[in-house]
Amino acid sequence: MGIISLEGEVDMMKNYFKGRHFQQDIILVAVGYYFRFNLSYRDAVEILRDRGITVHHTTIMRWVHHYGPIFQVLWRRHKHSASQSWRVDETYIKVKGQWCYLYRAIDNQGLTLEFELRKHRDYQSAYHFLKRLFTTDGRPHCLVTDQYSGTLKAIKQVIKDGLLEKANHQCSKYRNNLIEQDHRFIKRHRVRSAGFQTIRTAAKTLAGVEVVHAIRKETRRNGSFFGFSVTAELKQLLIA
Repeated sequence: MGIISLEGEVDMMKNYFKGRHFQQDIILVAVGYYFRFNLSYRDAVEILRDRGITVHHTTIMRWVHHYGPIFQVLWRRHKHSASQSWRVDETYIKVKGQWCYLYRAIDNQGLTLEFELRKHRDYQSAYHFLKRLFTTDGRPHCLVTDQYSGTLKAIKQVIKDGLLEKANHQCSKYRNNLIEQDHRFIKRHRVRSAGFQTIRTAAKTLAGVEVVHAIRKETRRNGSFFGFSVTAELKQLLIA
């Protein structure tokens, strides 16, 4: 199972905050800070309380699960990478006491290209992820992976499908250090991921975490004079 697709729902939504009891700015502060920092829902409640706003932690949880996938859909529409040298790897995420696998791709500048949470680390998961990556982002001049058998089998299949040139694939643990280091933010941010009760809610939450992380990396690369503001960036994403 991968991240839930909301493309159709997002297309139909005229106002992402219609019918909400709280204003847009309040919701964006709550979910933005939650996705950006290693907070619990109760931490987010405390941040809002200091601003004179009373919200129950389960309300923030519902916001996180609702807006995470929406941010992912909007980000996918506007993401771009000038680099054709990519790194693909997966990292472990615990869901209800069981390990699941977050497949991730970045370019050689560290910018996020794609991500997807899967129940298993195997050929089918790797192939599904790679096929989506190549379909949406094109063909890289260089793709670096580890030597895991399931991934290598998937690479052979996408080469057979004509989505990748054999000469453009490399197996190198050393050259994959860049993405392994990038995993650390997600792992550190979700140190409480044992609290995920279903892969569905885990995927929705991680969607928001990954998108905010991706936007922040791009902002830093562009050398923004004013620094990074998660709420300002999410507002821009919603109107882009």
